[in-house]
Amino acid sequence: MTEKDTYKTIAKSSIEVQFKEKNSKFLGYAFPIKTEDDVKIHLENLKKQHHSARHWCYAYQLGILENQYQFRVNDDGEPNNSAGMPIYGQIQSFEVTNVLIVVVRYFGGIKLGVGGLITAYKTAAQMALEHSKIVTKTINQEIELKFEYKDMNKVMRVIKEKNLKISRQTLELTCVIIISVRLKNIKSVLEAFEPIFGVELKILDD
Repeated sequence: MTEKDTYKTIAKSSIEVQFKEKNSKFLGYAFPIKTEDDVKIHLENLKKQHHSARHWCYAYQLGILENQYQFRVNDDGEPNNSAGMPIYGQIQSFEVTNVLIVVVRYFGGIKLGVGGLITAYKTAAQMALEHSKIVTKTINQEIELKFEYKDMNKVMRVIKEKNLKISRQTLELTCVIIISVRLKNIKSVLEAFEPIFGVELKILDD
């Protein structure tokens, strides 16, 4: 079985969506994120924007490989598992990652009960993702090529033939080129450079 080398995420932040239930307003937002710091920034901004709201419930997932997913859910004072988990359920349902969904609640004076809350938070999260552009990206690995300047033409020929993306390079007497390679193509790319004597190949850790 080949390792999955694509993942789905959202291209940019969603518009604000609104779901109303018994005078309570649930405002849903979806954001693309790369780190937990991104989560903090978006939450701080929403708390400033909606300082008179009652709850700012959220869920997020980080990571592009299934066995390395990190996620967190937060009910922010709502009954246990009535907000964060329903929001996270939509992240799973849409199969997206590197995504934060926040649902801001303005309390309307009528209690909804746990079942009502689950439906409301799930719906607001679903609407936020429905109003997001979902994109598929490839999972890439960086490979370092180290070689003498005299071998430049041979190396560049392989890079051109394989249509490889150069991330960065240092071209001096000893040259270093970092290429970005899609996971499923790594084996064939390494094999393509093997015949060039003197090229050192190194797969870089993230």
